[in-house]
Amino acid sequence: MSFLLPKANGKQLRLGIMGGTFDPIHMGHLVTAEEACQQFNLNNVIFMPSGEPPHKDKRQVTAAEHRYIMTMLAVVANPCFTISRMEIESERTSYTVDTVRRFCDLYGSNLELFFITGADAILDITTWKNYEEILERCSFIATSRPGYSLQKLREVLGSAFAAVMQHIHLLEVPAMAISSTEIRRRVAAGKTIRYLTPRPVEQYIYKNQLYR
Repeated sequence: MSFLLPKANGKQLRLGIMGGTFDPIHMGHLVTAEEACQQFNLNNVIFMPSGEPPHKDKRQVTAAEHRYIMTMLAVVANPCFTISRMEIESERTSYTVDTVRRFCDLYGSNLELFFITGADAILDITTWKNYEEILERCSFIATSRPGYSLQKLREVLGSAFAAVMQHIHLLEVPAMAISSTEIRRRVAAGKTIRYLTPRPVEQYIYKNQLYR
């Protein structure tokens, strides 16, 4: 298994996993990871490009190797960031619970694990495979745009709201207004994506004619 992970060396580690398709990775992802790293005193943020995401039509997702390379180009300059091929090299559908289990098995009691995701994704958390186990094993950092209200979470989660929120920290990130979907649309329309994604990622997209 060829992925890079920090070593515990007998010390307590606070690690953040930032999962996603990263199709493509953009400045919002990077600002979010940096902010989470600072506010929650994380040793590292591990970017985890998904292999075969369960909630998306795989025919509409760019090949995993392209997404991995773009993510690597985006994070390589930050010493607090690393990238894992764990889900990409998995031979089955990528479920968050499987990734969380593997990290807990790898680090044991030396690990305090945080899963970084968008606040909108939390609306569907009760549909995730073994979501209660995930909440027991790690905390969530749910990133949102300024002004995001918890009311929608309360309405959607209903009776599960209080139990879920015990494991969730909200993090406001203005740059989350940027989206991978909009970047793909702009490339397809021939519009600029400069400053929406790192320059090496932008160049990689054009060189490989992605999203055309």
